[in-house]
Amino acid sequence: MTYKEVNFDGLISPAHNYAGLALGNLASKNNQGSVSNPREGALQGLAKMRSVMELGLVQGFLPPQDRPALHILRALGFSGTDTKIINDAARDNAGLLANIYSASSMWCANAATIAPSLDTPDGKVHFLPANLASHFHRTIEAQTTADILRHIFADEKLFAHHVPLPGGVHFGDEGAANHGRLCEEHNSKGLHLFVYGVNGDKYPARQRLEASQSAARCFGLGAEDAVFIQQSKAALDAGAFHNDVVGVANENVLFLHEQSFENQKEVLQNLQLKMPQLSIIEAPTQQVSLDDAISSYIFNSQLITLPTRGPTGGPTGSMGLVLPSEAQENQRVHDYLQSVVEGDNPVSQLIFKNVRESMRNGGGPACLRLRVLLSEQELAGTNQNFILTPPLIDKLENWVNEHYRDQLHPDDLRDPAFAMECLTALDALTQLLDMGAFYRFQR
Repeated sequence: MTYKEVNFDGLISPAHNYAGLALGNLASKNNQGSVSNPREGALQGLAKMRSVMELGLVQGFLPPQDRPALHILRALGFSGTDTKIINDAARDNAGLLANIYSASSMWCANAATIAPSLDTPDGKVHFLPANLASHFHRTIEAQTTADILRHIFADEKLFAHHVPLPGGVHFGDEGAANHGRLCEEHNSKGLHLFVYGVNGDKYPARQRLEASQSAARCFGLGAEDAVFIQQSKAALDAGAFHNDVVGVANENVLFLHEQSFENQKEVLQNLQLKMPQLSIIEAPTQQVSLDDAISSYIFNSQLITLPTRGPTGGPTGSMGLVLPSEAQENQRVHDYLQSVVEGDNPVSQLIFKNVRESMRNGGGPACLRLRVLLSEQELAGTNQNFILTPPLIDKLENWVNEHYRDQLHPDDLRDPAFAMECLTALDALTQLLDMGAFYRFQR
């Protein structure tokens, strides 16, 4: 049976704004209060999706969550009409208003952790939505994420859905941003890398060991199927709030910074013993500093297996890196990337994409996507309204151009008219995608 890795990108919301809510996310804090461009952000995300499709890969997407999250304000005691709720929240607690407008679900690497059917005892694809317990504006995503995943992957014969982990920050789970899977090829059984954090001197860890261990139990992974690795405190304090900021895995390749893990030399030796065919591409600190890694998001790239595409395509099994433009513009980082492509490893192509609206909030290409390994049967059993085709991308671009603002100031969140704009846009999207009355405000 043939398996394909499908990238499901987050469709950027009409409420995309720079509120600076994420502790430890340097780009988010540095751009707090800036004017955002939701239209450009969504179009940049769609352009990245289109380019991945044009490489010959299957590309899907997750819809935005309903923002403003008026149901959260109602649960916190605000009452009356939607307009009254927005006005009262703006008057009483502007910080709360920023949280319920957050468009952070666009970074769907944090949506869930996933185990493919190749690796699970029941032969189903398993989904564990992340509880995102470290930040209020993110933890309110968990239930809607679960609903979205159940809507797209609805066939109970093929897919198994878990509820988000309980226990708050004690079991803080940030999803696939701290998880990787190594294997000989996509059609073979994998070794799961669960990377957890311990509080640094400057910033707290978001992913807990207990959460990673729970995910492995939910998936039915045995001791030989999973490795638990501590992220380095140096990386955490430098601004690598998720491990995908300093490393990425794909098939038999692990591409990472020299300071990604605690006791990294020993960790890599153990991984090599478990998987002799593993190709490790480790960037030395002397060539790429942690500051360069985090400002350029070189490791927050999509490491993808390129299909064979005739005489001009790469060899079977060659890989490409989908990188942010910032990695091209940093000369030290770009020089190192050129050495990777010229080196003895599977990476043969660099694809630079402009995702600046996402980058200014601290999310690169890898943050925007959730990887799901699917067999042909599982892909056919996936809701095809969320698998992109060129005509569907055209429709989504038209939808964005019709409904999104090209400028959004933080003070605009106080305007009830903007709330209605966002909900109108999402209502139109549900009609476009035949979702029915999916969002709470539609029921």
